Order: sequence, then C-alpha cells, then structure tokens
Amino acid sequence: MGRQKTPDLYRAPFPLYTVRVHRDTGLVITAGGGGAVKTGIKNGVHFLRLECVEGQVTASLAHSFDTDTHPTMNMELGADVIAAGQDANCCLLRFKEVTSKEEPNKEAPAKKGAANNQGPRRRKPGGSHSGAAESNGGKILKNNTTRIAVEKLQEVQTDFSTEGLQKALRFSSDLSLLVTGGADGHIRVWEYPTMTKKLDFKAHEGEIEDLDISPNKKELVTVGRDFTCYVWKNDQLVTGLHWNENFPGIPDKMYRYQACRFGRVEDNKEALRLYTIQVPNKRDRKPPPCYITKWDGRTFLPLLTQPCGNEVISCLAISDYGTFLGLGTVTGSVAIYISFSLQRLYYVKEAHGIVVTDLAFIPETKSSRQLIGENEAVMLSVAVDSRCKLHSLPNRRSFPVWFVLLICALMIVASVLFLQYAFPGFI
Repeated sequence: MGRQKTPDLYRAPFPLYTVRVHRDTGLVITAGGGGAVKTGIKNGVHFLRLECVEGQVTASLAHSFDTDTHPTMNMELGADVIAAGQDANCCLLRFKEVTSKEEPNKEAPAKKGAANNQGPRRRKPGGSHSGAAESNGGKILKNNTTRIAVEKLQEVQTDFSTEGLQKALRFSSDLSLLVTGGADGHIRVWEYPTMTKKLDFKAHEGEIEDLDISPNKKELVTVGRDFTCYVWKNDQLVTGLHWNENFPGIPDKMYRYQACRFGRVEDNKEALRLYTIQVPNKRDRKPPPCYITKWDGRTFLPLLTQPCGNEVISCLAISDYGTFLGLGTVTGSVAIYISFSLQRLYYVKEAHGIVVTDLAFIPETKSSRQLIGENEAVMLSVAVDSRCKLHSLPNRRSFPVWFVLLICALMIVASVLFLQYAFPGFI
C-alpha cells in the first residue's frame, strides 16, 4: 500500500503534537498549539467522540480546553487524569463527563394543533442529548445534556534546562508513579497522585528523546540524543543497549535511538518484549535505512532487527496486546508492522503533509469493537498539519483449518497414486 489519499478524521485550528484514546469512554484526546508567541494560533486540548455510521468512522468535537500560552507537546492518560507536558512543566488535568439537566425557555402555550409544527432543536456544541425537550399535554420535559468538564489539578516543573522543555513522560501500569524526562537529560520519578519527587538523576548527556516503564515497574528504559539507550532500576544503571553488535559494518555513532516501547506477547503472559527505533544521525542525499529492533524484555538481548524504510522515523506506538507497531515519519508517512516478524503490513506514503508527531491505537475493548469493525487494528495519527487521521489494517486473508487439512489429504492421496503408477507394485 503506497501513496493514497487518507481522509481527515478531524482538523484542529492548531498544530497537533499528541493523541491518546481513553479506554473507558472511547474519547480521543488530542492536543497542541501555536506556542507562546502571539500569532493568533491558540493552544488547547480537544476531546473528540468517535462514531461509526454506516461503516464509516466519524469524529465530532465534544469539548475544547484552552491551555493559554502553553502548547501541549506530550501527554499520557492515567484513568481520568491527563498528564500534559507543557514547556518545562507537567500539568495535571482531570476530566469527566457530566450530565446536566437544562430546562427550555418558557414560552406562551402553543395554539392547539401547532405543537407538531415546531422545528427540531439544535444541539449545543460539545454535548449530546439523551432526552428531548418538548411540550406534551402541557408538561415540559427537561433535556439531559452530556458535557465534558476539565479542571486543572496541579503543575510541577520537570525540566531545568535553558530551553525548558519536557520531552517525554509515562505512567506506571498501576498509576503509582509518573516518570518524566526533559531537555536537561534528567529523569525525574514522581509519586502519583501527590507528585512528590522520588528520584532525580542524570540519565543522558543532552535531551531525553523517549522513555518507558516495564509493566512490573522494575525497569525503566531511556533514550537520549547522545546515541545511547539505557536500562535502569531506580537510579542505578543496569545496562546499555547495543543494537548493532551483530552489524559490524555499522559504527556506533552512525545511528541514534529515537523511541522505545515495552510490549506484551500475545498468548504468553510471562514473555515481555522491548522495541526500539534507530535512525541515521546524519541525513544524506541517499539516506540509509532506519531500523526496528526487538529485544527480550527480561534479559535485554536483541532478538531481531529489521530495516523499516529510508524515511526518518519520528514516533512509535504499540497496540494493546503487543501485536502491532505503528510508525510515523518526518515526511508524513504512516506504517503498521507486525511485532512477531517486524514485517510491514500497512503503509501510506505522506499521509500527512509534514512530520507525524504522535500515534495511538484504538484500544481493543467492547465499547470500541464497533469502531474496529472487521479490521485487525485501527490507529490514529496526528501531525503538525493540524490533522488527525484514521488508519485501518484490514484482516489478512487466511484459510480455515479444515481447508488446509483437506488440501494435505488430497496431496497425500495424489502422491500415493503417482507412486503406484510410476512404480507398479509399490503398494
């Protein structure tokens, strides 16, 4: 699948830098902005509702939350709380869906026979009605309107570089810890929800590009622009990763690590994998390929490395059960790989007009089953072009077991008949 037109699911009035999908409500939360400079481009967090209408997924804006002069560059969800990276700070926002009852304006009683001639009521933006207000026998019914309420809980400074930029953050699986990494190369571990600083240590020389926490909270993996990827236990270095140790023709500083994610192994609860992305440090006219490496998540030994194209990878996402990997590029392309063999299953060249900033798979829950439909996976992508797009990975064609067994049986019978014909008396 190459260059094709991918329709916009949603277009924001500002550049988009991050996107997440809330597991419980199915809300899509995307954020970004134009920055602190007064250019007229706002900064905000948008809440979108997805619906499947006649097999087509559509998005509608449910709520818009203004973040003043602070664009949200990275974001993670912890239940009903958004941890948003804004400049040098991490801002915690709580959101919830509120059902309020609204009473329509009281007007003079309608003339007899005119009650059914009223036009439809317009919905208010950001809400959905569960009951219509109408006149019925002189009784006035109230509207139940669902809206999203957002409140700012607190804000802590997570980066102390002159640039002042939080680069990455992750919640632990049990939501007891929040880990942040910034342009100053420091990892800071916060006890959540009190946001009491637990650890603060220098992990890399220069910016931290990405980080992730193992499901059991024992290991922390960090990626820096200093060509290194480290595994930590608390603030103690466990090991450095060397993806190119089986590639003697690739020197250490020809590539740098760009992203990392832990992933489960489907049908094997004990197994754990780590995936890293390596991109060329320098851009040439004939750029060398980027690489994906799959590691054993317990021993941190490399299991498989595969090239993933010549477009520089900008972001990485992993599906719920660790089956699929999503990749975005600086040229706007989007791809989906299968984690087992690291083979590409889906690719759209230049789906966006500029760098893809974030990706998120639709979680495999009962509420989202209708959105995924007959597809194996559905993924969202956002970019600086202000667009949010949807990518569907169709089910791969497969043959039923009975058909395969039938073919095998026919092949055996055909082989026996051939041998009997070629060598009389064989049987």
